[in-house]
Amino acid sequence: MFAAFHCFPVHSERSARTGASRQERVTPCREQPKLCSPKSPLIAPVLFSALLLLGCAGSPGTPWLGGIGDPVRGAALRAPSTLGDTSRWAGRPWEAAEAAAELEFLANEFATNPRYAPEANPAVSQQLEAARQEMRSFLGVAPDASTELVRAGLRRAAAALRTGSRAGAEAALSGPAFAYGPSATLGRLASMPRLPRVAEAAGGVAAEIDRRDRQR
Repeated sequence: MFAAFHCFPVHSERSARTGASRQERVTPCREQPKLCSPKSPLIAPVLFSALLLLGCAGSPGTPWLGGIGDPVRGAALRAPSTLGDTSRWAGRPWEAAEAAAELEFLANEFATNPRYAPEANPAVSQQLEAARQEMRSFLGVAPDASTELVRAGLRRAAAALRTGSRAGAEAALSGPAFAYGPSATLGRLASMPRLPRVAEAAGGVAAEIDRRDRQR
């Protein structure tokens, strides 16, 4: 992915115009082989790997460099961390809401996105849909509610909770899609257990991205 860096040592030579001044000239390694180390340190790959590790441990909903500009890929690769064990968000309802929103996003994209739906393993799409229904059942979200409506409500609620506005979160979850009502839905988000079908889909969608990468 990254090409090795080539060293260019700088040598000083006296200027033709004055012996006191010094002029710098770049000399390629092939002209001064003894002055160049045989292998240059590959700093960029190390930094890149560090960024990926930071992204992997990030909160749901945050951009991840591993997606390289593709939000579907980023959410899929992050899924084992955000959705593999949703009980990790107990007491952190804003992050639980973001995780649920990402599941809505992934299930919809793998079913409708022309870049993913036609080539995706059908089992992965089925896992994601089963996971979405499991999450909706736990949160009291209507089974036939639109993805856009549910995802928008969850993300608005997460944003409000992050700023300490419970009233704003309740307003975001007050629509007909959230059948349990805003207060009960917030209570569910604050005490989310591990959801087995969600965990299964999280591993499956990440593995699907890996499979696609290896086929390229």
